[in-house]
Amino acid sequence: MDNLTVGNRIREARLKKKFTQEQIAEKVKISTYHYGQIERGEKNPSLSVFVSIADALDVSSDFLLRDELSTGNIYVNNEIAQKLDQLTVKQRVGAVEILDAYIKAVLR
Repeated sequence: MDNLTVGNRIREARLKKKFTQEQIAEKVKISTYHYGQIERGEKNPSLSVFVSIADALDVSSDFLLRDELSTGNIYVNNEIAQKLDQLTVKQRVGAVEILDAYIKAVLR
């Protein structure tokens, strides 16, 4: 498991909810310093702390681990579908064209 990637996901979720590190650390019952180490990828949280963080942030473990688990693909696919659902048909076609161009560039 890549601690930095997971830490970045935790930070992303915290910022989206507009919580401070102190608020989450208090909810999880760990020090702010320890929580900061987790977000920076310096420490790997125990399973109980990881679950408490996900609960405090009201996110699924799939969201936090989506780059680490094969089942994370389902989460990413659902996230893409939700974003596409917000677009008009014409905008969706444009998004698909952009995605096709991106894939071709990456696979070169």
